[in-house]
Amino acid sequence: MEKPTLPQGTRDFGPATMAKRQFILNHIRTVFQLFGFQPLETPAMENLTTLTGKYGEEGDQLLFKLLNSGDYLKKEKNGSFLINDSLLQERDSRKLTTKIAEKGLRYDLTVPFARYVVMNRSEIAFPFKRFQIQPVWRADRPQRGRYREFYQCDADVVGTNSLICEVEIILMIREVFRRLNITDYSIKINHRAILSGIAEAVGALDKQTALFVAIDKRDKIGDEKVKEELIAAGFSEESIAGLFTILSIKGSTINKLTFLTSRFGSNNQGHRGILDLQEVLNLLESFGVTDEHLDFDVSLARGLSYYTGCIFEVKVHNTSLGSVSGGGRYDNLTAAFGDKDNLSGVGFSFGVDRLYDALEELQLFPKEAQQSSKVLICHFDEASQLYGLKLLNQLRANGIAAEVYPDHAKIKKQLDYANRKMIAYTIVIGSDEMESGLLALKDMNLGEQKKLSLDDIVKALQ
Repeated sequence: MEKPTLPQGTRDFGPATMAKRQFILNHIRTVFQLFGFQPLETPAMENLTTLTGKYGEEGDQLLFKLLNSGDYLKKEKNGSFLINDSLLQERDSRKLTTKIAEKGLRYDLTVPFARYVVMNRSEIAFPFKRFQIQPVWRADRPQRGRYREFYQCDADVVGTNSLICEVEIILMIREVFRRLNITDYSIKINHRAILSGIAEAVGALDKQTALFVAIDKRDKIGDEKVKEELIAAGFSEESIAGLFTILSIKGSTINKLTFLTSRFGSNNQGHRGILDLQEVLNLLESFGVTDEHLDFDVSLARGLSYYTGCIFEVKVHNTSLGSVSGGGRYDNLTAAFGDKDNLSGVGFSFGVDRLYDALEELQLFPKEAQQSSKVLICHFDEASQLYGLKLLNQLRANGIAAEVYPDHAKIKKQLDYANRKMIAYTIVIGSDEMESGLLALKDMNLGEQKKLSLDDIVKALQ
């Protein structure tokens, strides 16, 4: 019999791992709700017409497509599909896909959200703030920090142009990281209009896509490789030199914005981006917070083609990982689904898997994040086990996660079980405890033991 395996880029999550993942997810969910976002779920699969054309050419190639159900070959006139079909003669898999696959696994949560808004706009109160925590799938090459199946935690606002929404994204990222005890990180920010201004300043308006794709890789492949890509794409040496003069500017956000203002001249797009970023800084000050952790990065482009305004990317320092969060404003996404009002939206997403890996690398998971039950009730015999069941019910009624060892076994085995499950406390019940009502509560971490009444135990553990 063949040994079972997992598809590449997917993983099982055991109880210990799931406890840590839930620790992350619970904090993210709490922060989203704290900022007024409502929960939403959409199907794992979408029609390919919904997904394609929204992520750029590279993104479309990473869509997982689902084969149509049923024996579709029988519908093709006695197998002519196999022999005479012109699509096979052309050897064009993209055209062939439309005949055998009409659906695909969702690539992200933003496009399904836009589809939902268009389909349900009469029932939605705008601005609509939603969060969504679900898995997504990408046919990418698996590597550390990059998986084919992974969870995203999205928060989006649609139906407003207010830059308060951009500022609240920054505040939510900061609050989540505060709760996860991540202190050394940067929230990179840029603006698509600034990128367009740069393209015009270096004479590359007709090659914006190639320009954005190349400079977005700067952190990963370095300046020389970026220059090689640009030369291959037909950029002149003069354009490249002018581009790297801009990309190399240093100093504070204000210094960079001042420099770009002087370079953009009469470029309206570039100046719009500058004004938006200045307004974001002003609003942050109005919230009573500083721009700590905020890094204006003129190289940041983000690959998804639907972004039109501010864009974000978050990196945790001193780890081997790439970005753990990203997002931006999109003004044209709902228009792709026939929406005449063309609602503006802005959102971002946390990558749970990368956050998990970052917390592991930095050893930031607290011990309590790995605990399941808080108390294990141990017993010597059937009578003490039955006595323990009443205690168990009372502990749970007071909100204390507890369990009883289900079998009759030696106390050492029961205590070993508590240690393996990282259960913080045990209550050992024998005849003396049953008679006196004073229970032996043991702290498994400190090795200390006290005799307490059940009421005192409840107070100590709550």
